[in-house]
Amino acid sequence: MRVLHVDDRLVIIDKPAGLLSVPGRTEPDCASARVQAAYPDALVVHRLDQATSGLLLFARGPQAQRELSADFAGRRVGKVYVAVVAGRLEGEGLIDLPLGADWPNRPRQQVDLLHGKPSQTRWRVLDHEGAYTRVALDPLTGRTHQLRVHLAALGHAILGDTLYAAPDIAAASPRLLLHASELRLADHHFMSPSEF
Repeated sequence: MRVLHVDDRLVIIDKPAGLLSVPGRTEPDCASARVQAAYPDALVVHRLDQATSGLLLFARGPQAQRELSADFAGRRVGKVYVAVVAGRLEGEGLIDLPLGADWPNRPRQQVDLLHGKPSQTRWRVLDHEGAYTRVALDPLTGRTHQLRVHLAALGHAILGDTLYAAPDIAAASPRLLLHASELRLADHHFMSPSEF
């Protein structure tokens, strides 16, 4: 885990794939515990899936946490992810599919046209790598597993996704090829290139 930025209001880290953002039921090691060991006033503002790598922000103290959480809730924080997906996508588009929990199969989520919460993801092609496509993803909402479910529903699951991809696509990479590459706040812009 690399600390990329620290000031009196926030801490930005580059979380590796496989590390929890917050403690799990049986796993105390996580990004928040590691950050709080160095910066005891650091508080969680948002999370990344355990399998997702990239930029993760922590607030320094309760006031900063309230302000930054309000920025996330009000969609004033820009987020860009990079993913490698199965198949060949062209151009750009918007995925607008409501999502909800797949209760019998937790932690899986699903497209739920009847009861799901509104969920939108903008995507654009960055380049092609044989039978795969590298895409930039801009989640306009922040639902659990949103990018993974949306791309799988589009027919272009993320490589290494053991929850939503077909077995051959899940096995195409030893890790989920999804990386939180940019965070844009009102007064900061952070970038982290993907490692894949």
